[in-house]
Amino acid sequence: MSERGALSAFLAVSILVASLLGAQPVRADPVVTILDLPFRARAMRGPGSEVSLAVATSGLLPLARPKGLKGEVVEDVSLAVLWGDEGGAALTLADRKVATTLLGVEAIDGLAVSETPRGAVAGTRRATLGPLSAHLSDPVRPNASEFERAGTLTIRERQPVGMSADPKPVPIVTTAVTAGHGAAFALRRPIAILIDGRPVIVAVTAQEGGSALVVVGKPSAGLGKPSAEPGKPSAESTKSPAEPDKAWAILARSPVQAVGPGGQSLTLAAIGDVSKAGQPRIAAVAAPDGAGILQLWAYEAGALRLVGEATGYTTLSPGEGGADLSAVLDADGDGVAELALPVADRSALAILSLKDGIREVKRIPLPGLAAFGVAAIGHGPRTRLLVGLADGRVALISP
Repeated sequence: MSERGALSAFLAVSILVASLLGAQPVRADPVVTILDLPFRARAMRGPGSEVSLAVATSGLLPLARPKGLKGEVVEDVSLAVLWGDEGGAALTLADRKVATTLLGVEAIDGLAVSETPRGAVAGTRRATLGPLSAHLSDPVRPNASEFERAGTLTIRERQPVGMSADPKPVPIVTTAVTAGHGAAFALRRPIAILIDGRPVIVAVTAQEGGSALVVVGKPSAGLGKPSAEPGKPSAESTKSPAEPDKAWAILARSPVQAVGPGGQSLTLAAIGDVSKAGQPRIAAVAAPDGAGILQLWAYEAGALRLVGEATGYTTLSPGEGGADLSAVLDADGDGVAELALPVADRSALAILSLKDGIREVKRIPLPGLAAFGVAAIGHGPRTRLLVGLADGRVALISP
């Protein structure tokens, strides 16, 4: 090799080494595998659900026992539970690996039944927040071609009991809230959350022309006054005479959203401080069986305000009723949560940032169609996503 050729080769190698040393590290794509389970799953519940908390406090798992189900603050247990006709399993993270604890059919049946309280519409789940619970009751069907709905949102509040040597029953105040003139509650699981330190319940109503989000709470200076549609009476509430000035009522109602081609109402995706704005945001999907319009709503000054939307997503589950087809996670550990939910045809899972509008961060192809659940276990970079597929398998997504 000539001196000039050697010099050229040396310069080429030097440039290559310099570029490699200066290159930014490339983050690998998530790895998707299938969990090895001895049964076909048909339902899944993620952390924070009644079923996962019940399993965590049942003694079935070698976990530090949370404080319980009596309304007090419960420590976070990153646990998902899934089940089918032949049994179930509890999934936790241990040493960055998913640990599977199999559960018997009898145990699962008892835990799952507790999600639907007495008097609730069959197949629905209640919302819980400390001593407060809410469920849909009084099933109605406008006509044979319409979806079943609920005539009432029933709210139950456990009252404090003074210390006594003799056991006393816990008094419970029950309130029945209706959806307003010409409307009923769509069979979507209500969600209870604190806003400005006060509990509110977010639900979906269905009426002629479409469906809407409603915020139900006790009127106050910070949360607004009972809402009524123009020209129509406000939603009625009935309560025991003990607290007539603190009746639950609909405080805010979104504009009516058109249903999809299959007539499906809005679906709730998540509620939380996903935008780091200091106030919870409500993520919902309009026309979940059509365009799949993900909407981000803010509840401010007693009104619902649309702050962003994007098409092409769904949280409508074709599987067992009451399924959660979305999950909130903070995979990068920056303190700002992301939202995971399927794309409109359920062939992939999208990870969305909701901090400044709606921005898709990553789209992960699935080995089947998402069907009966999406859950996130773990925290920060250790987070794992679980997706229940239409064929009964469960996909595990690892970073």
